Amino acid sequence: MNTSKLAIVGTGYVGLVVGACFAEHGRFVTCIDRNADKIARLQKGEVPFYEPGLETLITRNMENERLAFSTDLTAAIRENDIIILAVGTPTDGKGGADISQIISVAEMVGRNMNGEKLLMTKSTVPVGTTLEIKKVISGLSNHPIHVAFNPEFLREGSAIAEFMQPDRTVVGYEDKTTREILTELYAPFTTDKNPIMFTDVNSAEMIKYASNAMLATRISFINEIANLCDKVKADVEDVKRGIGLDKRIGNRFLDAGLGFGGSCFPKDLKSLIATAEGFGEELPLLRAVFKINERMKQVFIDKISRHFGGDLKGRVFAVWGLSFKPDTDDIREAPALEIISRLHAAGAHINAYDPEALKKAEEILGARATYYKNAYAACKDADALLVLTEWNEFRSSDWSRIAALLKTPLLFDGRNIYRPEDMQKRGFIYYSIGRPGHAG
Repeated sequence: MNTSKLAIVGTGYVGLVVGACFAEHGRFVTCIDRNADKIARLQKGEVPFYEPGLETLITRNMENERLAFSTDLTAAIRENDIIILAVGTPTDGKGGADISQIISVAEMVGRNMNGEKLLMTKSTVPVGTTLEIKKVISGLSNHPIHVAFNPEFLREGSAIAEFMQPDRTVVGYEDKTTREILTELYAPFTTDKNPIMFTDVNSAEMIKYASNAMLATRISFINEIANLCDKVKADVEDVKRGIGLDKRIGNRFLDAGLGFGGSCFPKDLKSLIATAEGFGEELPLLRAVFKINERMKQVFIDKISRHFGGDLKGRVFAVWGLSFKPDTDDIREAPALEIISRLHAAGAHINAYDPEALKKAEEILGARATYYKNAYAACKDADALLVLTEWNEFRSSDWSRIAALLKTPLLFDGRNIYRPEDMQKRGFIYYSIGRPGHAG
């Protein structure tokens, strides 16, 4: 089986990052998508989303003829022995994952196989999907088909570095051939410190869901503690440090704030809960995790509302940060979108700024906000500044200028970027998450 050539089906976040990184290490990669306009733009070097370093990587490997883009799935199946599946699995109407695109590609593979193939799924799928894929393909072709599930653990904003030097590479497989091929494929990215872990297919699928569920649980846990800290006048940042120094706990994913968003955690949590329901399990802990996360948006709005005596009509708020996290333009499930929508519904006006996500946010929010390409311009004559995403450029701002632009030096920090004592020295009334009182 030829391992020097790969076909990747799907040119979303995962497909493009994986394709560019494999090409960077000498593989010849063809990325496939049925969206002809998207492929045309990619062929011109236009990346449809922001990820640091990705555009440079794509351009370099296209110039070196190791990376190509096409709409011809049939040709890709026939010309490549290894096919990587990276299509979307959006939430269906019942909270589970919609795997219709996965099955559609599997059917295409089955109908167009011209020899032995390996189909590796990187899309996040419910447990049992990979084996269902094999059944679909085997029902349409007599050629040998090997299947594997290889979950991605890429964090938006640092995806390239994490693919090149992963904590671990997980592969669910069935036979010796698959293991040998994927050991060779991932050799450039695995060391004793960054091992490849082989397991059965169902366990690999569960590892992906369980990993995201654990991280989401940590975020909701610290936010639950932060809400209590507000009441008992404790400082959640000190609490985080105190528990994080325990080596059994650590401090990652323990940042109090507005909760998690993005394309993975909310969707995967819903899908895991739906999968459990199908087997008669309730997963009450994960249901609580999701409920806490949804609550954090209202907790933040309540802080704002209380300061203004419960009446937000006619108030103007400058909002810094629209993406669900820094270093990405991804606004899927971003807390900022819900917060802005609720403030607008209460009669407030929003002046919105984000370094990368402005265009995508405007497509969703429309007239619920006014959009600024300059962070300071958004503050002019606003009643308060709301920081909703922790972009680095927000960490060292000109506070004298901001105070002069705002009607009152008032800041609501949804990400605990700043220290209350520093904001007090600057003359700001300052609210954050899970820290006692407010400065000013």
